Amino acid sequence: MAAPELRLRATCPGLLVLPWDRPLGEWAAPQVALREMAVGPSRHLVRFVEADGQLWALKELPPRIAAREYGVLGRLEEMALNAVRPAGVVIQPDFDTAILVTRYLVGSWQYRRMFMRLPPDAPKHRTRLFDAMATLLVDLHRHGVFWGDCSLANTLFSRDGQVLQAFLVDAETSEIHPSLSDGQRTHDIDITVENVAAGLLDVAARLGRTDLQAGFIQEALGIRTRYQDLWELLHATPTFGFADRYRVEGTIRKLNELGFAVDEVSLQPVGAGTDELQLHVAVGDRRYYATALQRLTGLDVGEGQARILLGDLQAYRGQLSREAGHDVDERTAGQLWVMEVATPMMHRAHAAVGNSGSAVQAYCDLLEVRWLLSERAGHDVGTERALHALSRNVVPSESAAQLQVVETPTEPFSVLDDPEDEEQPDAEPF
Repeated sequence: MAAPELRLRATCPGLLVLPWDRPLGEWAAPQVALREMAVGPSRHLVRFVEADGQLWALKELPPRIAAREYGVLGRLEEMALNAVRPAGVVIQPDFDTAILVTRYLVGSWQYRRMFMRLPPDAPKHRTRLFDAMATLLVDLHRHGVFWGDCSLANTLFSRDGQVLQAFLVDAETSEIHPSLSDGQRTHDIDITVENVAAGLLDVAARLGRTDLQAGFIQEALGIRTRYQDLWELLHATPTFGFADRYRVEGTIRKLNELGFAVDEVSLQPVGAGTDELQLHVAVGDRRYYATALQRLTGLDVGEGQARILLGDLQAYRGQLSREAGHDVDERTAGQLWVMEVATPMMHRAHAAVGNSGSAVQAYCDLLEVRWLLSERAGHDVGTERALHALSRNVVPSESAAQLQVVETPTEPFSVLDDPEDEEQPDAEPF
């Protein structure tokens, strides 16, 4: 018997002692700490194993495909793109198979969980999901990555403030180039729209809601528009007169609002004998607000979460300055905010949602719900009422905080064929 070839990036002793000399389908408890997790449609066997306190996803593939996907995921990690992180690949020559090992993406969920937990007549939440997919595709394409099989089933989602973040899960068909042609990008978008439409139609059929099919198709087609709008914004080279160069600030602010840091701004004359300038902006990663918050407080959070928390920090700084009778510098206000406001309120908000999800996200939900309730009431309703709304899941229907029900653990998590098996949250309409 030929020994398996192990290439493990993760220094985890528990992984080393797994039965790599046996096919993945023959692994069984209690010899192996298998975890039953929901998976979407897959061409290959996928199982989950706990080792050294961490959860790992194992996928059985032909050796050539496994080695290729392992390499692609490694490159995506180097580029800090949203994708599952590779932990290793094991070649099993006796079975002509290989096992790809990736780190389980903590706090993520499949689109099916959202569709099963939330009313299907809730397009605002699907809008967040499709925005995330379009943004992920733009990020990949900007770095020369052709996905080749973007679909709802091959994407995981996690909450980030009032938005969702999408993560590439399956890179079997992915290719990495120095850059992509317009034709390659268009082809990838076409694949995405077709796959998403098929996934949504399947959901509508299984839920017995054929009345949703036309709307679902339009939503899938909307991904193309979302992608094109963002791509054009990031790559636009507007021309304007020298006296109108103040418009550069507006372009930078718009990019910053979307979370993109601007690395360099270049104004180049259009030609000799003219005062017209063409703007070129070098755009960095989507960490503008997250970087600012980390600089002031040391907190490392998602971009969407950072944007919400910075607003809370600035309000707190204003309060400190009024009480002190002079401006309080940002760094001092940031440190005090962490100790006196953020940390204790994160714990309270997390407890209010049954410790589901993360404490940071729970606090973001609390801030959003308090603002929405205050807008409706015409006055500040206070923290206690917002906490009560969170704890009972009695929040405004447009609130991203409704997505907290998606994060609530349910064991076992049912497949889409059996919607009645999925635990429904106790919630009252707002």
